[in-house]
Amino acid sequence: MADRFIEPDSPELRARWGGFEWTPENAEKAKQIVARYPAGRQRSAVMPLLDLAQRQVGAELNTQGWLPIPVMEYVASYLDMPVIRVVEVATFYTMYNIAPIGRFHVQVCGTTPCMLRGSDDILAACKGKGLKKGHTTPDGMFTLTEVECMGNCASAPMVQINDDNYEDLTAADMERILDELAEGKQPKTGTQLPGRHTVEPAGALSNLTAMVTENHDYRGEW
Repeated sequence: MADRFIEPDSPELRARWGGFEWTPENAEKAKQIVARYPAGRQRSAVMPLLDLAQRQVGAELNTQGWLPIPVMEYVASYLDMPVIRVVEVATFYTMYNIAPIGRFHVQVCGTTPCMLRGSDDILAACKGKGLKKGHTTPDGMFTLTEVECMGNCASAPMVQINDDNYEDLTAADMERILDELAEGKQPKTGTQLPGRHTVEPAGALSNLTAMVTENHDYRGEW
């Protein structure tokens, strides 16, 4: 994984985000989120509220969003909890961006199943397009991060870009997806393997009806 560093506090950061507060729509969402938890346990809402705050920042910047220190302070005050506890959550989970990112956050899974299925080739394709791990491209379009397992092992290798997953990737697929995003297009999400819809065996759907009368072994059919 790439190293993660929190964006340092600064007067410029304070000037830009020191007045952060919920939009009217998000204020209502925040109330609903906190109401899910028992009285006195409102701090349990820190994770969904950090996600909400990150998305609000992202809506202003036309990115996936990130969490400046003043925004984390706002969430801490909203939940009446120490700021350090909020920072601990934000820095622990990679779903939270703790520094500015580009328009598209390209997160490449490098865990064993994806690595065995070619994640190194996916990273090489990103590098060929000018992306560098832990950095944002000069045009502000892409930020590249190598991450741990995101739960799509059966359709490895996979990449998450903002809120979309792209699976069963080849290097050529990755290059095409980056090109389409740069052109303002929406690439096909999910599996990129022709004839596959989700994570069913490639080539054909199967079922367990044959096992009604026999111990049928499907492996030869897969």
